[in-house]
Amino acid sequence: MLGHWSIDPPLGYLAVAYVLLMALLYVLGGRGRGTPLRREPLREASFFAGLLMIIVALNSPIDYYADQLFWVHMIQHILLLTVAPPLILLGRPWPRLWRAFPLEVRTTVGRNLARGRFTAPVRVMSGPLAAWILFNATLVVWHIPAAYNATLTSNLIHQTEHAMFFFFGLLFWARVIDPGPLKPRLVWPMRIAGVAGAMVVGWLLAIVLVLAPHPLYAHYASLAHRPGGISALTDQQLAAGMMWVPGSLAYTLTLLIAFTRWLAADSATTRRRTAITT
Repeated sequence: MLGHWSIDPPLGYLAVAYVLLMALLYVLGGRGRGTPLRREPLREASFFAGLLMIIVALNSPIDYYADQLFWVHMIQHILLLTVAPPLILLGRPWPRLWRAFPLEVRTTVGRNLARGRFTAPVRVMSGPLAAWILFNATLVVWHIPAAYNATLTSNLIHQTEHAMFFFFGLLFWARVIDPGPLKPRLVWPMRIAGVAGAMVVGWLLAIVLVLAPHPLYAHYASLAHRPGGISALTDQQLAAGMMWVPGSLAYTLTLLIAFTRWLAADSATTRRRTAITT
């Protein structure tokens, strides 16, 4: 199994190039120009772990077996949607990536951004509601049988699917974890509602998969043999289980943290009001 590491062109090469570029900029930005940034080992580890998850999802044996086992393919989707993006964002990459560029470049780009040049599409897509819709619509649409089967018969379509999972995942999780340059900053109840809603969308899709009386995807149904000798229907039910349990872990952990932060913020606000009135 360890021998099934590969890089499929062109997305495989682009993914590796993206990971290497982001890692280089992150390191250079940490060393920085001007005042050095304070070292945050946990955040740095999270960022590099997120980059590693991209490679694991697209170039490891997971990618090899995804064409033979639906439940393995679901693990690949989970990594790209709910593991790699939040890990990268927990590393607070924006200031460090920005500081990696020369001051002249940052000044020129900053002026253009301040004038709204080239940013209109990004502003629209990164809005809280738009990011939520894009994230969940991408998940649902690509699991419609016709679309899903297309990804398994066309390498270009398959790679487009994976790219959309990751980048729309970044948009969604950036609104939940740390908006960074995105404004406005969402209050905790809105973050909680967004995460809970996204988790429910995944649950509904998992329910459809587990209750279907027959295999929904022609590619997997037509395979004469699958690793482990399982049936296509069992494979589909296992995929539903992957979406239901491992696929919910990031949402569940985020909800627990968000509720804790929300309660802590409310308590701090109450204490300040009490202090003022007394």
